[in-house]
Amino acid sequence: METVREIGPRLGIAPTCSALGLPRATYYRRLRPPKPRAPRPLPKQALSPVERQVVLAKLHEDRFIDVAPTEIYAQLLDEGQHLCSIRTMYRVLAANEEVRERRRQRLHVPYAKPELLATTPNQVWSWDITKLLGPEKWMYFYLYVLLDIFSRYVVGWLVAEKESAALAKRLIAESCARQNIEPGQLIIHADRGSAMRSKTLAQTMAGLGVTKSHSRPHVSDDNPFSEAQFKTLKYRPDFPPRFDSLRHSEMHGQDFFPWYNEEHHHVALGLMTPHDIHYGLAKEKWNRRAQALAAKYAAHPERFPNGVPTPPPLPTAAWINKPVSATASAEPADQRAPSGPQAGGAVDHVVALNAVDEAATTTTTLAQ
Repeated sequence: METVREIGPRLGIAPTCSALGLPRATYYRRLRPPKPRAPRPLPKQALSPVERQVVLAKLHEDRFIDVAPTEIYAQLLDEGQHLCSIRTMYRVLAANEEVRERRRQRLHVPYAKPELLATTPNQVWSWDITKLLGPEKWMYFYLYVLLDIFSRYVVGWLVAEKESAALAKRLIAESCARQNIEPGQLIIHADRGSAMRSKTLAQTMAGLGVTKSHSRPHVSDDNPFSEAQFKTLKYRPDFPPRFDSLRHSEMHGQDFFPWYNEEHHHVALGLMTPHDIHYGLAKEKWNRRAQALAAKYAAHPERFPNGVPTPPPLPTAAWINKPVSATASAEPADQRAPSGPQAGGAVDHVVALNAVDEAATTTTTLAQ
C-alpha cells in the first residue's frame, strides 16, 4: 500500500498495482476509512440490567459457589423460581468474566519434527524393535535392529524374549565400540517406545557422547529407515510364519543380516550393498560397472540412443524429514574416508553380529 501511494502518482495507480500483484480495487477500498458498525439492537426478550443483577446475585450465593448453571437452574425450578434460561446464566457470567475452566488441564507439549541429515556413515543411526510370532498365540520374540541410515548397514542386532532397556543399552554400547564412534559424532534416532525413552538408555548414550532423537508421538513415518528394513526382512520368501524358539529366530537372523549387508543390492544406494557404502568400497565397484557399460557401448552404440550409459549414482545424503527448502551439499560417497575394516570386512561383520547375538542369548537366559 505504501509503495503504491509513493510511486502511483508518477507511474499510474493501475500499472503500479499490476506490478505489485495488488488488485486495484483493494487499494482504493483501503483508502476509505472503515464504516463504524451499527450497535446491535437489544432483543425484546433480553433481561433488563436490574434483572441481570438479580441473576448474578443468585449465582453468587454460597450454596451455588461450586455448582454449574445447569444444576442451579434445576434447583431453582424445584424451589418454584425461574430467573432465566441456562444459556442466559452463562451470558451473565461471561459478561462479568466469571466463566472459565476450573479444572487443571493437561498441557500438550509441542513436539518439533525431527530433521536429521547424514552425508557419511556413522552420522545417524536408526533403531527399532519388531515382534516375531512365536510358536503359540500371544507368544512373541523381539528383534532389535540398529541401522545406519546413510549406508543402510545393520551395525548391530539381537533377539530377546521381551523388550528391555538393559538389552538396548548393551546393544548400542557394543555397536558403538565396534564402529569406533567418537563422542559427539553420532545421532541415534528411535520412536517413543518405553525401551527407547528409558532413563537407563539415555544415561548410556550420554556417557558415550551420542545424541538421541525421537519421533513425534503418533507419527508413523518419522522412522522410515527402520520400518523399510523390517519390511525387507518380513517379505523375504524364507521368512517363516512363526518361529519355533528363540534359537530358531537367532539362526534366521544369522542368515538374513549377512545377506542384507553384503549381498542385497539396494536401489537407494545405486544398486550397491550396504557393506560397499559403509566401508567406502562403492567407488571402485562403480568404476568397474562404468567400464563394463562403456565397453558394451563401444561394441553396440546403436543400442544406446542416449549416449554412453552410466551406472546409477551413488548416494550423497540421507534425510529423516527433509525440509522442503533444504539443499544438501553432500560430499560424494567415493570421497569419504573408510570408517571400518577394508579387507576382510565381511568376515569381521559376521563375527560382530554373532557377538551381539551371544550377548542377547546370555542376557535373555538371565532374565528368565
